[in-house]
Amino acid sequence: MTENKQEKLKKTIKGTVVSDKMDKTIVVAVETFKTHPKYLKKYRSTKKYHVHDENNKYKVGDKVEFFSTKPISKNKTFQVL
Repeated sequence: MTENKQEKLKKTIKGTVVSDKMDKTIVVAVETFKTHPKYLKKYRSTKKYHVHDENNKYKVGDKVEFFSTKPISKNKTFQVL
């Protein structure tokens, strides 16, 4: 029961797979809209995350949802749901 509560409390992030060339790792781009502090214009910001994909299931263009875990490697601290 405590594991279910922890999974529900973890913040999930949604993004699009942009690379799947590594073994058990995908690169996911997450787009957000931000507002400029002075000019109040909205602009698009993209950040890439290295995400652990145990079964190499996801391909380029897929929409995925992932969450933060303990570090798996130097760059990977996220895992696919």
